[in-house]
Amino acid sequence: MQINLNARQQNILWATVRSYIATAEPVGSKTLAQSYDLGVSTATIRNVMAVLERSGLLFQPHTSAGRIPSDNGYRVYVDDLIEDPTDLQEQLLQVLSDRLGQQLNDNLETLLHQATQILATLSGCIALVTAPPTDTATIRHLQLVAVDRNRIMAILVTDSYQSHSVLLNLQSDSQTGLGSPLGHTIAPLSPVNDDRRTEPDAIEQLEQELQLLNNFLNLQLRGKTFYDILNIDWSELNRQFRSYGAWLQQLLDVLKHNHLRPAIGQVFVGGMTGLMRQPEFAQTDQIQDVVQLLEENQSELWPVLGPTSPDRVVVYIGSENPLEPMRQCSLISTGYSCGSWAMGSVSLLGPTRLPYERAIASVKATAHHLSNTLNSVNST
Repeated sequence: MQINLNARQQNILWATVRSYIATAEPVGSKTLAQSYDLGVSTATIRNVMAVLERSGLLFQPHTSAGRIPSDNGYRVYVDDLIEDPTDLQEQLLQVLSDRLGQQLNDNLETLLHQATQILATLSGCIALVTAPPTDTATIRHLQLVAVDRNRIMAILVTDSYQSHSVLLNLQSDSQTGLGSPLGHTIAPLSPVNDDRRTEPDAIEQLEQELQLLNNFLNLQLRGKTFYDILNIDWSELNRQFRSYGAWLQQLLDVLKHNHLRPAIGQVFVGGMTGLMRQPEFAQTDQIQDVVQLLEENQSELWPVLGPTSPDRVVVYIGSENPLEPMRQCSLISTGYSCGSWAMGSVSLLGPTRLPYERAIASVKATAHHLSNTLNSVNST
């Protein structure tokens, strides 16, 4: 919707939106004249507000009440009237660095959970941070560890520093197929199964084989996606490893079926009670659909919150939201990345009456911090 406003109309729309954001009360011409240095009389302000109402940018919730911004009014405010939040973004980025540190000390899931909680606290809105979907992740490291002579632990770490592990039982009968998800069973690792070996000797031989395989697998798999590894032709291995081909294929099948299936990234949610405190949602039924969406129907969020470019901020205001339960709210999103890969998104969900400058600065600062952390780790 293209609306051309002159400077006076822009100033009065800006002041009306700022006043309503601050007070949640309909705004009258007298309030604007007293609170803002607009350089015009109360009568002039009242006439301009009437023009803005006819243009669909303001409306009166009740007869004889002041006016409040419409979704279109907020849209003009966000697109044309808000101040550059760069300085605020830098301040918030420093807060995030102080609270989270600049290293991935534990794992990505912990970092995303903590960032979600801090973002919710800084903004007073619902914070939504998505984890990377597994099908876009690439392999950073695979480690096979002997537990005893009949069991090994396979530990896989991705470029997003998510880890997957599975305990595998080694069978004596190589013709037996994969076991149940609760007891993963694969054919014996060694081509020769000698029950006369002592436990220490058997474990030592197993560890030697695993070390050989660990070196080989990391050379072959590092930097590949989960989809890539499922299409490796193990019959083409060089002679030294050809005898392990069937065993490796079974190992990857176990990981594929139980741990590495392409999946929608997890959505971390924080600050739910913050939205409930807003006067727009004083009635329980006004927030019930939003709560149900966030708690029970998160799969519906993914097309809206999917990974986006870190250079782009998307703002949905009220009726612009693609999901019906969110059409009383505004959603602000941007992406975080690792190198050139879009990893996930950082979003805020709040009432349409929210401080857009701070909200935009908050999501940009959080996404920037996550990108910096992942890139610093990935470069080591």
